Amino acid sequence: MSAAPPLRIVVLGLSLSSSWGNGHATTYRALLRAFAARGHEVLFLERDTPWYARHRDLEAPGFCTLAFYDDLMGLQVWGGAIADADAVILGSYVPDGVAVGDLVLKMARGVTAFYDIDTPVTLSGLERGEVAYIAARQIPGYDLYLSFTGGPTLDLLERRYHARAARQLYCSADAEAYRPIERAPRWDLSYLGTYSPDRQPALERLLLEPARRAPDLRFVVAGPQYPGEIRWPANVQRIDHLPPAEHAVFYTRSRFTLNVTRAAMVQHGYSPSVRLFEAGACGTAIISDIWDGVDTILTPGSEILLAQNPDDVLDILRQLPEARRRAIGQAARAHVLRDHTAARRAAELESHLRQAIAGRAGAFAGAPRDAGQTLSMQVPT
Repeated sequence: MSAAPPLRIVVLGLSLSSSWGNGHATTYRALLRAFAARGHEVLFLERDTPWYARHRDLEAPGFCTLAFYDDLMGLQVWGGAIADADAVILGSYVPDGVAVGDLVLKMARGVTAFYDIDTPVTLSGLERGEVAYIAARQIPGYDLYLSFTGGPTLDLLERRYHARAARQLYCSADAEAYRPIERAPRWDLSYLGTYSPDRQPALERLLLEPARRAPDLRFVVAGPQYPGEIRWPANVQRIDHLPPAEHAVFYTRSRFTLNVTRAAMVQHGYSPSVRLFEAGACGTAIISDIWDGVDTILTPGSEILLAQNPDDVLDILRQLPEARRRAIGQAARAHVLRDHTAARRAAELESHLRQAIAGRAGAFAGAPRDAGQTLSMQVPT
């Protein structure tokens, strides 16, 4: 728990309540649970959409207040909470995100931050003028640009898009939920992730083609929204949706698991997926595609294995000694527990927010806020 006074924050994100086809959910859940454990108070505002409403698997989180709004007019009911919060964080892919961002930047009197869990995709979209959840004109208005991507991208955000303070905030693993569980391996290679067109060629190259060449080995792909026309080899099991509560068993039952990266994230580098940290926390040996910065997350050869083509994958699956496989998984787990837990990330978030608050206090010294204002975390009446 932080020794400084607790913070009250409002987070507007894609979805906290549903993990169905939504990698943001486990990221927010882990981060905000750890943030609340530090003594802070969180209100999460989620757009009530039919898709997520049909697939909710967390309707009453114990670590924050979760509230739903129907549209922009409904969001304005929460105007008092937004205005009075110490910090308001808007996440990527929020429906009508540009309009929501305009509302946040107009109403919030505390620190404002944009949390981009999709930074390379955002940047590619901004270049084409095709981003629905943030406009380039809004970026300089946020006190913080919290980025899923680190490395040179942070300089790019400040130089080209005039972000006031671009700060790395990687995803993380909930160390309590993601841990080794004693189970006999069921699959030689697994993959967990929602279908994405620009990720599919890597999945084809590093899992489906190895499966075709090695019918004696066992593979599994878990995740929704894969097109019906994909021809799955007979030795590839399909799981349409895997709830977060079953992730640890899934990883533990995999001799190896695959990490593949979206094309824009490979281009920018330094974009580790949440699944990489979660699999590592479970002690499962990870085979990954190659991208700049992967060696700053886990050490290739001793904590993670890199592959470019089907032959690389099959060499690992068939030839890597069992003792080394286990050692790689254990080393990855040790590194994740040291540097990439939700507790570590929550501390980083608090540090970023407090620095921004201190900066605002200096910039606006003498500009009083209304005394006695508090952030209500109860549903407005």
